[in-house]
Amino acid sequence: MASATRPATVRERVADSDRSVGRLLLLSVGALFWSWLVVSWVNRWLGGVLVPVGQPLLPPGAVEATVAAVPGLAAYAADAAFVVDLTPELARGTWLTVVITAVSLVFGFFIAVPLAVSRVYGRFSAWLSLAYTELLRGTPLLAQLFVLYYGLNLASYVPGAFSGVFVRDVVWVAILGFTLNGAAYQAEYIRGALESVEEGQITAGRAIGLSKLETIYHVVLPQGLRYAIPSWTNEFVYLIKYSSLAAFITVPELYYRADQVASETFRYTLIFVVTGVTYLALVLTASKLMERVEERVAIPGLGVEREE
Repeated sequence: MASATRPATVRERVADSDRSVGRLLLLSVGALFWSWLVVSWVNRWLGGVLVPVGQPLLPPGAVEATVAAVPGLAAYAADAAFVVDLTPELARGTWLTVVITAVSLVFGFFIAVPLAVSRVYGRFSAWLSLAYTELLRGTPLLAQLFVLYYGLNLASYVPGAFSGVFVRDVVWVAILGFTLNGAAYQAEYIRGALESVEEGQITAGRAIGLSKLETIYHVVLPQGLRYAIPSWTNEFVYLIKYSSLAAFITVPELYYRADQVASETFRYTLIFVVTGVTYLALVLTASKLMERVEERVAIPGLGVEREE
């Protein structure tokens, strides 16, 4: 008990201060990144109210002159101006990457839940769920996208109400592919979480008059879905990175646009370093977001609280 109430040592206070500074720095960089994205998107949607559509928010020439004036950075001034000139294309591609990831994740979740429940509590349906998850997890995602786009030519069958929503209808094919594939992985994560809920809770639910389905819905799922959040976060992160595969079926997302610019300018290293940093920012945002969700829905008394 004494050790739990002892004053913090100098080393501990310094460590706490370092963590605070690190969190503040990360928050500042994240705020700057998302401010740039949101302002770029809004400017484009409103027809260029701040700068002409397709132009960077900051003049590349001014950025180059500013960087050149900083001692030791003059050699990188041209690169900085090039990156600034690249930002409109990155912002456009990032928008599609975010949309594809978010929509596919949500749609996949609503498919994954019944798949997981069927796998754990079903009989014949358990075999159907197993077949689906093994087929989708056991074959390459890129091959699945090729089958949907080149094999079945689904881009030609997009309903009129959805056609034209995106710059290319093939985006719907990518969303379908990522949804079906992500559902298989999410179903496995949720299945493991459901199996971690004690069997006695099913018995207790039946004892108070709930049907099996009602017990699963009201007792098991609320707990199981909470347990699945860490694994579900992994799927969120994977999907952000896997969305780059949509470029191979001509979806103009982040990787596709970066590759197009690189093919025109031959500055592959710089362009893909910046693209990689953009993906990293999206991944860190997703991870932090899911940490907050996990803390918000945590079951009191279960798990280990995070140290502040």
